Amino acid sequence: MDIEALNCPNCGVGVASDHTQCEFCNSRLKTMACPSCMGLMFVGTQFCGHCGEKMVEAATPEGDGLGNCPRCKSGLEMLKIADTAFRECLRCDGLWADVATFERLCVEREEQSAVMGFIGDRESHTVSASKISYVPCPDCSQLMNRSNFARASGVIIDICKRHGVWFDAEELPRIIEFIQSGGMELARQKEKVEIEEQRKRLREEQRKYGAEEPQTGLGSIFASDSNASIRSFVRRLFD
Repeated sequence: MDIEALNCPNCGVGVASDHTQCEFCNSRLKTMACPSCMGLMFVGTQFCGHCGEKMVEAATPEGDGLGNCPRCKSGLEMLKIADTAFRECLRCDGLWADVATFERLCVEREEQSAVMGFIGDRESHTVSASKISYVPCPDCSQLMNRSNFARASGVIIDICKRHGVWFDAEELPRIIEFIQSGGMELARQKEKVEIEEQRKRLREEQRKYGAEEPQTGLGSIFASDSNASIRSFVRRLFD
C-alpha cells in the first residue's frame, strides 16, 4: 500500500498514512477507504480528502464484557460502521456479528459498501490453514460450527446458532463480494434444482406405494424477492 499524507481527524495535523498514532495529539489512528472513490483516509474524518464525500461514522468505543477473540484470546472491542455494529479483535482483525446484524448486512447494499470501505483495504492477517480449528463463541464459550457460506462461496465461517458469526480477517469482505457478484442467486438456483430433483424422487416413490404427493414447501424457501431469499438463506444457517 502506498503511503500518503493525511490529516489527523482529531487535531488536523498532517500524518503519514502508515502511522497508527498522531505524533501531535497522540490520538489512535486507523485508515479506511472512502466508499465512494476508495481513496485512503483516517477513520473519523468527516469528509474524504480526495472526492469530498461526507463519510459515515465509524466509532470504536471501549466496553466491558465483550468477550475474547476466538482465535488469539485478546479482548474484543466495539466497532460501529454506519449502522452496523461489530466486535473486533485489534490483534488479528477478526470480527464478530450477532445474528440480526449479519442478516441485515447480507441484504443492505449501503451497509455492505460502508463496511467494505472500512475493512476492505486492511493488511492481510489471514489465518493459516494449518491453524484453522473449531473455536469458541465469545458469548457462550461453546465450540462453533464451521460452514461454507451459502454452500458455494468457498468462505468457511464459524457460527454459533444462538449468538452470531465469527469472521477471520478477509472473510467478511469475501462474503460481501460473493453477495454483490450474484453468488447468492446462483446458490439459490443450485439448491432449487437439488430440491426439485429430491421432490421428483419422492414423487416416484409415492407413486410406487399409491400415496399422496408430498409437499416440499418450495414456495416458502424460494421467495420471488431477492432480499427475502437472502434472508431465508441466512436464517437457515441458525436453524
